[in-house]
Amino acid sequence: MEHTVSSPVIPPHLLPADGRFGAGPSKVRAESIAQIGACGLMGTSHRQAPVRSLVAQIREMVRDLFALPADYEVVLGNGGATAFWAVACTSLIRRRSVFATFGEFGFKFYDEARRTPFLDVPARFDAPAGQLATVEPVEGADVYAWPHHETSTGVLAPVRRPVGAEGALVLVDATSVAGAVVVDVGQTDAYYFSPQKAFGSDGGLWVAALSPAAIERAAQLERLTDRWMPQFLNLNLAVRNARKDQTVNTPALATLVMLHAQLEWMLDAGGLQACFQRVKTSTDAIYEWAQNRPFTTPFVADEALRSPVVATIDFEGVDAAQVARVLRANGVVDVEPYRKLGRNQLRISTFPAVDPADVTALLKCIDWVVDNVSSTRAGQ
Repeated sequence: MEHTVSSPVIPPHLLPADGRFGAGPSKVRAESIAQIGACGLMGTSHRQAPVRSLVAQIREMVRDLFALPADYEVVLGNGGATAFWAVACTSLIRRRSVFATFGEFGFKFYDEARRTPFLDVPARFDAPAGQLATVEPVEGADVYAWPHHETSTGVLAPVRRPVGAEGALVLVDATSVAGAVVVDVGQTDAYYFSPQKAFGSDGGLWVAALSPAAIERAAQLERLTDRWMPQFLNLNLAVRNARKDQTVNTPALATLVMLHAQLEWMLDAGGLQACFQRVKTSTDAIYEWAQNRPFTTPFVADEALRSPVVATIDFEGVDAAQVARVLRANGVVDVEPYRKLGRNQLRISTFPAVDPADVTALLKCIDWVVDNVSSTRAGQ
């Protein structure tokens, strides 16, 4: 609770049981945190059997959760999805890539490829924030890439191989929606994510489901003698280590333990379909609420593109930043908008660990703040 004496006090009976609604790091279940102390692995070697057994179980659970094709491999590496963009530039893009950018994170991967000196200038298909861009075939392209979901805006993209792009690899950044939506990973060659969102863990790790074509491309590029290939960004080295159930560098063991606990919880709950239904219950409630208030409008106008885990809601005549400040002072946190959008809005995340009942409580709290705190209204 961050309440101060001078801040308005939301009636306690309105408050959610858990006030964490952040887009990442997201809410971590108490049961997952408890496993850190109970596992007996903290402070032990990641090269020895106990930790390698944990990694093996994580790899198998990821395979089960996504019902991966039999010949796909689950690979873990250090550094998060941002590091994987650099890995892709050294180990998956042969010469030219094509990107769909419709928000901050898709653009960042494009920019990483654009700045890589030994690659050709990538092609890019854009859409304004809140809308969707899709890739189109480009002559000579050997990689097509886009985010499955834009955390910055709450737009969800389809995952399917582009027509006319045969022979190229398809890379999909699923960091902020993997584990919360049903997907055919076989439509991609690298479906990758970090575990600090739907997987209710912490940062510093990337997980990728790789096709045989992606693994072969990484092996081919590693053999080149005129290509910059530092070990940290060598995907083929990461593959070889994953086959031993380990990472190239020492991983954060707490992250692995929490990831394992969350995967176990998700599978026990019914897998991807159950997780999707849970998060959709939450975001459906938010969108319905926003459409029934005179001061709110869903930022993503096209209902078919709306995220099941991140709802971005524009406010008119109400200072959304002040609403967020009052909520934060009462222990309801991380509903501020993505900073670079610069919009008068709230961004509410509803990853699987978030209880839909807490989302309903959050909406009641927002109503209370708007109705009872005059400084939130325009002109006050």
